[in-house]
Amino acid sequence: MPSEPCAVVVGSLHYDIVVDAPHRPAAGETVTGHGWRPVFGGKGGNQAAAVVAAGVPCRMVSAIGDDAFGVFLRDGLRQAGVDEAHVTTCPGTGSGMSVAIMDAGGDYGAVIVSGANLAIDPDMLGRDALWRDATHLILQNEIPEALNLAAAQAARARGVSVVLNAAPARDLSDALAEAVDILVVNAGEAEALCGQPVASLDEAKAAARTLARRFRVVVVTAGGDGVAVAGPDLAHAEPGHAVTLVSTHGAGDCFIGTMAAQMVRGAPLTDAVARANLAAARHVSQAR
Repeated sequence: MPSEPCAVVVGSLHYDIVVDAPHRPAAGETVTGHGWRPVFGGKGGNQAAAVVAAGVPCRMVSAIGDDAFGVFLRDGLRQAGVDEAHVTTCPGTGSGMSVAIMDAGGDYGAVIVSGANLAIDPDMLGRDALWRDATHLILQNEIPEALNLAAAQAARARGVSVVLNAAPARDLSDALAEAVDILVVNAGEAEALCGQPVASLDEAKAAARTLARRFRVVVVTAGGDGVAVAGPDLAHAEPGHAVTLVSTHGAGDCFIGTMAAQMVRGAPLTDAVARANLAAARHVSQAR
């Protein structure tokens, strides 16, 4: 029976505590919230789950602590259908976690504590079973750059395309930039990397063109304004979809996972971006 192509995610897992509040607190302010809930998260975990939700198998490389948060996170991967055989449990280490404050307008701010995500075992990257039938690797900036670089180089040595979601924004080494096939950033991350404002689709196009001088292909998401793509002989934009905003939490991860799943299936990047743009619009219009 022929095997099925898949994606690999090397990245973070966080036990997210999501707090609902009328607004996010200013410095020194105490705000009375009206609810909270635990949510499976981490950009890596969310993107892996989004790949599977889009109908494509996905393997995850990460680490969790030997605590209740870790049990919750491994169960979350299993429930999402993600292959968690390459997720290690680190004795004496706390799992990654975050606190996200969701305001009445559907936007949020978050603080992450990396925990076991800083102890992901790089030896996992040498396992042949990890890369079997893999066509795309997805990375994010919630794990150390050294691990991202090792993963990207391991992928490229096996002919696997590398997608880097440079979130949260930080300086990227030339070595990592050279190993990335597709860079994906939102408006704020694009501004941080190229120094240009991104407050419209036209500005997203301009930022994508600037970043494409350093990266092979660049995708800049601009929220409700849409998404822009730039690369050699490639300039494409998709307008945003009109929706009633409920929550932006996890929208970028939904976009990236859906885009990667479409590319694993063989879709051209522009088609994959269009489908991901629609999936993210649906995501932000639903309560979570």
